[in-house]
Amino acid sequence: MNAPLPGHAVAEISSPEMLQGEGVGCHSGAERLRAATAASGKSELLDQYASDYPKGPHDQPQSMCPAFGSLRVGLRMRRTATILCGSACCVYGLTFTSHFYGAKRTVGYVPFNSESLVTGKLFEDIREAVFKLADPANYDAIVIINLCVPTASGVPLQLLPPEINGVRIIGIDVPGFGVPTHAEAKDVLAGAMLRYARAEVKAGPVQTPRGGRSAKPAIALLGEMFPVDPIGIGMMLEPLGLAAGPVVPTREWRELYAALDCIAVAAIHPFYTASLREFEAAGRPVIASAPVGRDGTEAWLQAVGEIASVPQSQIDAAKNRILPAIEAALAKTPIKGRITLSGYEGSELLVARLLVESGADLRYCGTACPRTPWSAPDCEWLEARGVRVQFRASLEQDLAAMAEFRPDLAIGTTPVVQAAKQAAIPALYFTNLISARPLMGPAGAGSLATVINVAIANKGRFDDMKSFFGAVGDGYAAGVWQDVPKPREEFREHTRRQVIKMMKKRKAQEMI
Repeated sequence: MNAPLPGHAVAEISSPEMLQGEGVGCHSGAERLRAATAASGKSELLDQYASDYPKGPHDQPQSMCPAFGSLRVGLRMRRTATILCGSACCVYGLTFTSHFYGAKRTVGYVPFNSESLVTGKLFEDIREAVFKLADPANYDAIVIINLCVPTASGVPLQLLPPEINGVRIIGIDVPGFGVPTHAEAKDVLAGAMLRYARAEVKAGPVQTPRGGRSAKPAIALLGEMFPVDPIGIGMMLEPLGLAAGPVVPTREWRELYAALDCIAVAAIHPFYTASLREFEAAGRPVIASAPVGRDGTEAWLQAVGEIASVPQSQIDAAKNRILPAIEAALAKTPIKGRITLSGYEGSELLVARLLVESGADLRYCGTACPRTPWSAPDCEWLEARGVRVQFRASLEQDLAAMAEFRPDLAIGTTPVVQAAKQAAIPALYFTNLISARPLMGPAGAGSLATVINVAIANKGRFDDMKSFFGAVGDGYAAGVWQDVPKPREEFREHTRRQVIKMMKKRKAQEMI
């Protein structure tokens, strides 16, 4: 075992008995992992996550590993290093996904085995890696992310020093059994960074943002957006004598100070609960919803103006300047057709509002993110127009809505799109084709119509293909055959009996 570095005690797992037997791993199940986490002294962490990111009505939405959200936030920041600590398969999958989405950074990895996990050697290895990496010439911050197994085992990242050689050390736990979606995992890291930055601001002068301080009072923007949207929001705020502040998650540490220097924060994505807690602790009021569509923009400008104590006449002038352009863009490119919408990015309700104002017959909007106080305006607006809104939507609920409403277009996640196309329904992948477009102001008003109308117009092509290929590719008969396979019920019954017999045997062995 390596000797501990000066001034640091050896960290041992508080409940090693939780790791006996087959060990706690990704295969262990959420309940056992939660029990191990609580036994290792991290019950407060789970309680906080349960409060910030409530689950239900089912256990968890089906999406990619939540830790990808935190990993992505760190990899997109200048002068920030990221280290993962988790099972090798998890780390491989996360790094593969991050590079698939364009990351050009090295991802650090601290491996472990059962011995190093139980004895506390893993924590020493993490600490050693952090000390080696903490070079202020290269980094402003180092982020260490515990995945499921180290979190459940109680690896205490909170014992790492908050700063090494002037480099900030941010340790977070992002277990898949505690953080429901990768969208909310972005908030875990963003909130931790804001908390650290807020303490620095309270302690004394901090670094000036790269672009300098805003000459006008600024509105910070919370939630990842298409790059054009912050520019558009800034243009809408200009007549109010305001400016658009940094977008959180930020691209550089010093931007956190500028974000906290705002007069209010706009919860563009309303599920950033931990980040909003830090803004509220700094005395910054929260503005719900976003300037999307005609109604959304009018309500948002009114809310911003009132919070900033802008005279009503000036607010009305700003509305008169921007709303006609939005109305013209909506009228120029209407959307005609029935649509169902689902996704896990967190902007689903905003896209839904834009679709409705564009003329679409939207019947269902499902989001993997939770209901929060800041999503209420969007939810109420949609429900008042007959849209069924489902928070924490499962794949089964998304598919059921598509089957019920038989839309002209289904917008959703990969499995939803796959099911739609198998049913000869045109479909678009939300993440790559919908959320990767501007949504705010006049630019957003016309951004979706073209791609959606083109997709709806492809219905005839789907019908032609369905008619031509017939039942080829359905169920057990998938593929091209000289003789189409016939179901053999006797084989299925034999297999069923064998499975039942095996399950009874296992249960009997457990009772011994």
